[in-house]
Amino acid sequence: MPKKSTLRLTMFGLLLLSVSACTATPDENGVFDPYEAVNRQVHGFNKFADTAVARPVGGLLARLPPDATQPVINFADNVGLPGAALNGLLQLDIEGAVTNTMRFIINSTVGIGGLLDPAGHIGITEQTTDFGETLAVWGVPEGAYIELPLYGPSNERDALGRIVDFVIDPLDRVALQAQIDYGIYARVTGEIISRGRLGDTVDSVLYDSADSYIQTRLIYAQNRRFELGQSGADAGDSDFVDPFEDF
Repeated sequence: MPKKSTLRLTMFGLLLLSVSACTATPDENGVFDPYEAVNRQVHGFNKFADTAVARPVGGLLARLPPDATQPVINFADNVGLPGAALNGLLQLDIEGAVTNTMRFIINSTVGIGGLLDPAGHIGITEQTTDFGETLAVWGVPEGAYIELPLYGPSNERDALGRIVDFVIDPLDRVALQAQIDYGIYARVTGEIISRGRLGDTVDSVLYDSADSYIQTRLIYAQNRRFELGQSGADAGDSDFVDPFEDF
C-alpha cells in the first residue's frame, strides 16, 4: 500500500477515535460499548469458531511434546520482532527497539531462522509492543470496545493499530513472499497452540461464566490498560497484581 494511503488511513482512524472519545459514556467498569448488539453477534461467531476449531485443535497440539510445538511459537514471535522494533522507535523507546532488533538478528541467524531462541537464553527477551500502544503513547484514547471476527476483543484504537501494523510491517519490505506466508501460518498455528495451553483458563471465561461476552470484555479492557500502565500500577500502587496475566 502506498505511503499516502497509510497516512490517510491513520489520520482517518485518529479522527474516528477523537469523535468517539467525545461521545463516550463508559459503563460502571469504564468500558464504552455503543456497538454491543453487533459485538455480541461477532462474539457468538468467535465462540462458535473456538468450539469448532481452536478448542479441539489447540487441545490436540497442546498434548504434543513442547519440543515439537515451541519452534512454531518461536518462529511466529520472531517474525513479529521487526514490527515491534519499529513501534519502539515511534514511541521513542530506543532501548526496547534495540533489544527487539538484536533479538531478531540473533534468533534469525544462530536460532535457525527463528525456530530456536538463543537470544532468550542469554537474557535478551522480547519487548512486546504494537501500534495500538504507539497510539496510546501519542495520547490517542482507546475509543469504543469492539470484538473483531476471529481476532477477538479489541477497541477502536487497537483495531486501527492492527491494520497499521499489517501495513507498515518492515519484514514485508525485505522478506520473500514464501517467508511472509510461512510467518502468517506460524502466527495462526502459534495462537491455536497457545489456546490449547490456556485451555482451562479460556474455557472458564467462554463456557463457564454467566455472560461470556461481558466477562471477555472486562478481561480485555483491564488487561490492556494494565499492559499500558493505565491501571493501579500507573497510580503508584506497588501491590497491584494483574489478575488476567495468564489469559
